[in-house]
Amino acid sequence: MPIISITDLSKTYASGFSALKRVSLAIERGEIFALLGPNGAGKSTLINIVCGIVTPSSGTVSVDGHDIARDYRAARRAIGLVPQELTTDAFETVWNTVNFSRGLFGLKPDHAHVERVLRSLSLWDKRDNRLMTLSGGMKRRVLIAKALSHEPRVLFLDEPTAGVDVELRQDMWRLVRQMRDQGVTVILTTHYIEEAEEMADRIGVIRGGEIILVEEKAALMHQLGRKRLILQLQAPLDQVPPSLAHFGLALAGQGKELVYTYDTKAERTGITGLLTALSEAGIRFSDLRTEQNSLEDIFVGLVRGEAA
Repeated sequence: MPIISITDLSKTYASGFSALKRVSLAIERGEIFALLGPNGAGKSTLINIVCGIVTPSSGTVSVDGHDIARDYRAARRAIGLVPQELTTDAFETVWNTVNFSRGLFGLKPDHAHVERVLRSLSLWDKRDNRLMTLSGGMKRRVLIAKALSHEPRVLFLDEPTAGVDVELRQDMWRLVRQMRDQGVTVILTTHYIEEAEEMADRIGVIRGGEIILVEEKAALMHQLGRKRLILQLQAPLDQVPPSLAHFGLALAGQGKELVYTYDTKAERTGITGLLTALSEAGIRFSDLRTEQNSLEDIFVGLVRGEAA
Protein backbone atom coordinates (compact mmCIF):
# COMPACT_ATOMS: atom_id res chain seq x y z
CA MET A 1 0.00 0.00 0.00
CA PRO A 2 1.48 3.42 -0.97
CA ILE A 3 2.28 5.74 1.92
CA ILE A 4 0.71 8.65 -0.01
CA SER A 5 -2.26 8.20 -2.35
CA ILE A 6 -3.44 11.22 -4.34
CA THR A 7 -6.57 10.81 -6.49
CA ASP A 8 -8.08 13.32 -8.93
CA LEU A 9 -6.70 16.27 -6.97
CA SER A 10 -7.62 19.73 -8.30
CA LYS A 11 -7.14 23.24 -7.00
CA THR A 12 -8.70 26.35 -8.50
CA TYR A 13 -8.20 29.65 -6.69
CA ALA A 14 -10.82 32.39 -6.34
CA SER A 15 -9.10 34.31 -9.15
CA GLY A 16 -9.97 31.44 -11.49
CA PHE A 17 -6.38 30.21 -11.75
CA SER A 18 -6.26 26.42 -11.96
CA ALA A 19 -3.09 25.36 -10.08
CA LEU A 20 -3.75 21.59 -10.17
CA LYS A 21 -5.86 19.59 -12.64
CA ARG A 22 -7.02 16.09 -11.60
CA VAL A 23 -3.62 14.97 -10.34
CA SER A 24 -3.29 11.32 -9.34
CA LEU A 25 -0.07 10.02 -7.83
CA ALA A 26 1.09 7.21 -5.53
CA ILE A 27 4.26 7.53 -3.45
CA GLU A 28 5.71 4.22 -2.26
CA ARG A 29 7.00 3.64 1.26
CA GLY A 30 10.69 4.24 1.76
CA GLU A 31 11.40 5.80 -1.64
CA ILE A 32 12.96 9.12 -2.57
CA PHE A 33 10.61 10.78 -5.06
CA ALA A 34 11.72 13.91 -6.92
CA LEU A 35 9.04 16.22 -8.31
CA LEU A 36 10.40 18.39 -11.12
CA GLY A 37 8.72 21.29 -12.84
CA PRO A 38 9.18 24.94 -13.78
CA ASN A 39 8.02 27.81 -11.57
CA GLY A 40 4.24 27.94 -11.37
CA ALA A 41 3.82 24.30 -12.43
CA GLY A 42 1.99 23.37 -9.20
CA LYS A 43 4.76 21.73 -7.15
CA SER A 44 4.30 23.81 -4.00
CA THR A 45 0.50 23.74 -4.27
CA LEU A 46 0.57 19.95 -4.38
CA ILE A 47 2.86 19.73 -1.34
CA ASN A 48 0.84 22.31 0.60
CA ILE A 49 -2.39 20.39 0.02
CA VAL A 50 -0.88 17.09 1.20
CA CYS A 51 0.52 18.88 4.28
CA GLY A 52 -2.86 20.45 5.11
CA ILE A 53 -1.82 24.05 4.44
CA VAL A 54 -4.00 24.56 1.33
CA THR A 55 -7.53 23.17 0.87
CA PRO A 56 -8.15 21.30 -2.41
CA SER A 57 -11.09 22.11 -4.67
CA SER A 58 -11.72 18.40 -5.29
CA GLY A 59 -10.08 15.01 -5.01
CA THR A 60 -8.71 12.97 -2.11
CA VAL A 61 -5.37 12.48 -0.39
CA SER A 62 -4.41 9.88 2.20
CA VAL A 63 -1.13 9.77 4.14
CA ASP A 64 -0.14 6.51 5.84
CA GLY A 65 -3.76 5.37 5.55
CA HIS A 66 -5.24 8.59 6.99
CA ASP A 67 -7.47 10.88 4.91
CA ILE A 68 -6.07 14.42 5.16
CA ALA A 69 -9.58 15.89 5.57
CA ARG A 70 -11.33 13.34 7.79
CA ASP A 71 -8.31 12.40 9.92
CA TYR A 72 -6.25 15.57 9.77
CA ARG A 73 -4.26 15.15 12.99
CA ALA A 74 -3.03 11.63 12.27
CA ALA A 75 -2.16 12.53 8.66
CA ARG A 76 -0.27 15.66 9.69
CA ARG A 77 1.52 13.80 12.47
CA ALA A 78 3.08 11.50 9.84
CA ILE A 79 4.53 14.42 7.85
CA GLY A 80 7.58 16.62 8.24
CA LEU A 81 7.77 19.67 5.97
CA VAL A 82 10.81 21.76 5.13
CA PRO A 83 9.43 24.85 3.34
CA GLN A 84 11.26 27.04 0.84
CA GLU A 85 11.05 30.18 2.95
CA LEU A 86 13.53 30.77 5.75
CA THR A 87 10.93 31.60 8.42
CA THR A 88 12.42 31.26 11.89
CA ASP A 89 11.85 32.64 15.40
CA ALA A 90 14.72 35.10 15.30
CA PHE A 91 15.19 35.50 19.07
CA GLU A 92 14.83 31.81 19.99
CA THR A 93 17.73 29.38 20.37
CA VAL A 94 18.26 26.43 18.06
CA TRP A 95 17.65 23.95 20.89
CA ASN A 96 14.43 25.57 22.07
CA THR A 97 12.87 26.01 18.63
CA VAL A 98 13.46 22.36 17.67
CA ASN A 99 12.09 21.12 21.01
CA PHE A 100 9.08 23.41 20.64
CA SER A 101 8.33 21.97 17.20
CA ARG A 102 8.24 18.47 18.69
CA GLY A 103 5.82 19.65 21.38
CA LEU A 104 3.43 21.05 18.76
CA PHE A 105 2.62 17.45 17.82
CA GLY A 106 1.80 16.53 21.41
CA LEU A 107 4.97 14.50 21.88
CA LYS A 108 6.89 14.29 25.13
CA PRO A 109 10.35 15.84 25.19
CA ASP A 110 13.06 13.51 23.89
CA HIS A 111 16.39 15.23 24.32
CA ALA A 112 18.31 12.24 22.94
CA HIS A 113 16.35 12.36 19.67
CA VAL A 114 16.76 16.13 19.32
CA GLU A 115 20.49 15.80 19.99
CA ARG A 116 20.79 13.12 17.27
CA VAL A 117 19.00 15.36 14.78
CA LEU A 118 21.14 18.40 15.62
CA ARG A 119 24.36 16.40 15.40
CA SER A 120 23.36 14.90 12.03
CA LEU A 121 22.85 18.44 10.69
CA SER A 122 26.09 19.83 12.19
CA LEU A 123 24.00 22.04 14.49
CA TRP A 124 25.02 20.64 17.86
CA ASP A 125 27.69 23.30 18.42
CA LYS A 126 25.09 25.97 17.57
CA ARG A 127 22.36 24.64 19.90
CA ASP A 128 22.51 27.66 22.25
CA ASN A 129 22.81 30.25 19.47
CA ARG A 130 19.90 32.52 18.69
CA LEU A 131 18.53 31.94 15.19
CA MET A 132 19.11 35.58 14.22
CA THR A 133 22.88 35.01 14.52
CA LEU A 134 22.97 32.08 12.07
CA SER A 135 23.90 32.14 8.38
CA GLY A 136 21.30 31.34 5.73
CA GLY A 137 22.69 27.82 5.33
CA MET A 138 22.51 27.17 9.08
CA LYS A 139 18.92 28.49 9.20
CA ARG A 140 18.08 26.01 6.45
CA ARG A 141 19.50 23.22 8.61
CA VAL A 142 17.33 24.40 11.54
CA LEU A 143 14.21 24.13 9.34
CA ILE A 144 15.15 20.53 8.57
CA ALA A 145 15.76 19.81 12.26
CA LYS A 146 12.31 21.21 13.10
CA ALA A 147 10.72 19.01 10.44
CA LEU A 148 12.45 15.92 11.87
CA SER A 149 11.74 16.75 15.51
CA HIS A 150 8.55 14.66 15.71
CA GLU A 151 9.99 11.61 13.90
CA PRO A 152 7.80 11.80 10.76
CA ARG A 153 7.36 8.87 8.38
CA VAL A 154 7.14 11.21 5.37
CA LEU A 155 9.52 14.15 4.80
CA PHE A 156 8.73 16.87 2.25
CA LEU A 157 11.65 19.00 1.10
CA ASP A 158 10.45 21.97 -0.98
CA GLU A 159 13.49 23.23 -2.94
CA PRO A 160 15.79 22.23 -0.05
CA THR A 161 19.08 23.38 -1.57
CA ALA A 162 17.94 26.57 -3.31
CA GLY A 163 20.57 29.22 -2.68
CA VAL A 164 22.81 27.08 -0.45
CA ASP A 165 26.47 26.30 -0.85
CA VAL A 166 27.89 23.12 -2.33
CA GLU A 167 29.00 21.77 1.06
CA LEU A 168 25.51 22.07 2.53
CA ARG A 169 24.02 20.48 -0.59
CA GLN A 170 26.31 17.46 -0.13
CA ASP A 171 25.33 17.30 3.56
CA MET A 172 21.67 17.43 2.57
CA TRP A 173 22.02 14.56 0.14
CA ARG A 174 23.81 12.50 2.78
CA LEU A 175 21.09 13.22 5.34
CA VAL A 176 18.29 12.37 2.90
CA ARG A 177 19.90 8.98 2.24
CA GLN A 178 20.15 8.37 5.99
CA MET A 179 16.44 9.20 6.37
CA ARG A 180 15.54 6.79 3.58
CA ASP A 181 17.70 4.06 5.14
CA GLN A 182 15.75 4.56 8.38
CA GLY A 183 12.47 3.97 6.54
CA VAL A 184 11.42 7.60 5.99
CA THR A 185 9.79 8.37 2.66
CA VAL A 186 11.27 11.53 1.12
CA ILE A 187 9.57 13.74 -1.46
CA LEU A 188 11.61 16.63 -2.79
CA THR A 189 10.93 19.36 -5.29
CA THR A 190 13.95 20.79 -7.00
CA HIS A 191 15.13 22.94 -9.88
CA TYR A 192 18.46 21.14 -9.87
CA ILE A 193 18.39 18.29 -12.37
CA GLU A 194 21.58 16.83 -10.91
CA GLU A 195 19.87 16.67 -7.52
CA ALA A 196 17.14 14.42 -8.90
CA GLU A 197 19.74 12.42 -10.81
CA GLU A 198 21.82 11.97 -7.65
CA MET A 199 19.05 11.31 -5.14
CA ALA A 200 15.80 10.02 -6.53
CA ASP A 201 14.45 6.48 -6.93
CA ARG A 202 11.60 7.83 -9.07
CA ILE A 203 11.05 11.11 -10.85
CA GLY A 204 7.79 12.90 -11.60
CA VAL A 205 7.43 15.90 -13.90
CA ILE A 206 4.60 18.40 -13.42
CA ARG A 207 3.65 21.00 -16.04
CA GLY A 208 0.71 23.39 -15.97
CA GLY A 209 -0.82 21.67 -12.94
CA GLU A 210 -0.72 18.21 -14.51
CA ILE A 211 1.59 15.26 -13.91
CA ILE A 212 3.00 14.47 -17.36
CA LEU A 213 5.53 11.80 -16.40
CA VAL A 214 6.28 9.42 -13.53
CA GLU A 215 9.23 7.16 -14.20
CA GLU A 216 11.82 5.07 -12.42
CA LYS A 217 15.10 6.96 -12.47
CA ALA A 218 16.86 3.88 -13.83
CA ALA A 219 14.52 3.89 -16.86
CA LEU A 220 15.17 7.57 -17.46
CA MET A 221 18.89 7.03 -17.09
CA HIS A 222 18.64 4.28 -19.70
CA GLN A 223 17.40 6.94 -22.09
CA LEU A 224 20.56 8.85 -21.25
CA GLY A 225 22.52 5.87 -22.53
CA ARG A 226 21.10 6.45 -25.99
CA LYS A 227 23.19 8.46 -28.41
CA ARG A 228 22.59 9.79 -31.89
CA LEU A 229 25.13 9.50 -34.68
CA ILE A 230 24.49 12.23 -37.27
CA LEU A 231 26.03 11.74 -40.70
CA GLN A 232 26.38 14.75 -43.01
CA LEU A 233 25.65 13.37 -46.50
CA GLN A 234 27.51 14.45 -49.62
CA ALA A 235 24.25 14.25 -51.58
CA PRO A 236 20.73 14.60 -50.08
CA LEU A 237 18.33 11.62 -49.96
CA ASP A 238 14.58 11.60 -50.54
CA GLN A 239 14.14 8.49 -48.40
CA VAL A 240 16.15 5.87 -46.52
CA PRO A 241 17.00 2.99 -48.90
CA PRO A 242 15.13 -0.28 -48.10
CA SER A 243 18.48 -2.07 -47.66
CA LEU A 244 19.12 0.11 -44.59
CA ALA A 245 15.64 -0.15 -43.07
CA HIS A 246 16.71 -2.46 -40.20
CA PHE A 247 19.03 0.24 -38.80
CA GLY A 248 16.05 2.46 -37.90
CA LEU A 249 17.58 5.50 -39.58
CA ALA A 250 15.88 8.88 -39.79
CA LEU A 251 16.40 11.65 -42.34
CA ALA A 252 16.94 15.21 -41.10
CA GLY A 253 18.22 18.55 -42.39
CA GLN A 254 16.12 18.39 -45.59
CA GLY A 255 17.57 15.01 -46.47
CA LYS A 256 21.18 16.08 -45.94
CA GLU A 257 21.58 14.21 -42.62
CA LEU A 258 21.12 10.59 -41.61
CA VAL A 259 20.45 10.03 -37.90
CA TYR A 260 21.25 6.70 -36.25
CA THR A 261 20.21 6.13 -32.61
CA TYR A 262 22.10 3.52 -30.60
CA ASP A 263 22.56 2.35 -27.02
CA THR A 264 25.99 3.20 -25.62
CA LYS A 265 25.60 0.50 -22.94
CA ALA A 266 24.83 -2.28 -25.40
CA GLU A 267 27.44 -4.91 -26.23
CA ARG A 268 27.46 -3.73 -29.84
CA THR A 269 26.47 -0.28 -31.09
CA GLY A 270 25.99 -1.42 -34.69
CA ILE A 271 27.98 1.55 -36.03
CA THR A 272 30.55 -0.59 -37.85
CA GLY A 273 27.80 -2.52 -39.64
CA LEU A 274 26.01 0.71 -40.51
CA LEU A 275 29.10 2.29 -42.09
CA THR A 276 29.72 -0.87 -44.12
CA ALA A 277 26.09 -0.93 -45.30
CA LEU A 278 26.23 2.76 -46.26
CA SER A 279 29.34 2.12 -48.36
CA GLU A 280 27.69 -0.85 -50.08
CA ALA A 281 24.61 1.30 -50.81
CA GLY A 282 26.84 3.96 -52.40
CA ILE A 283 25.96 6.60 -49.79
CA ARG A 284 28.87 8.90 -48.99
CA PHE A 285 29.14 11.29 -46.07
CA SER A 286 31.44 14.25 -45.51
CA ASP A 287 31.28 14.49 -41.70
CA LEU A 288 29.78 12.88 -38.64
CA ARG A 289 29.06 13.83 -35.01
CA THR A 290 27.39 12.33 -31.97
CA GLU A 291 24.84 13.80 -29.54
CA GLN A 292 23.55 12.47 -26.24
CA ASN A 293 20.44 13.40 -24.26
CA SER A 294 20.99 14.43 -20.67
CA LEU A 295 18.27 14.22 -18.02
CA GLU A 296 18.04 17.99 -18.41
CA ASP A 297 17.35 17.62 -22.16
CA ILE A 298 14.56 15.14 -21.42
CA PHE A 299 13.11 17.40 -18.73
CA VAL A 300 13.25 20.54 -20.89
CA GLY A 301 11.63 18.67 -23.77
CA LEU A 302 8.78 17.47 -21.53
CA VAL A 303 8.18 20.91 -20.07
CA ARG A 304 8.05 22.44 -23.55
CA GLY A 305 5.62 19.75 -24.62
CA GLU A 306 8.05 18.01 -26.93
CA ALA A 307 8.66 14.30 -27.13
CA ALA A 308 11.69 13.26 -25.11
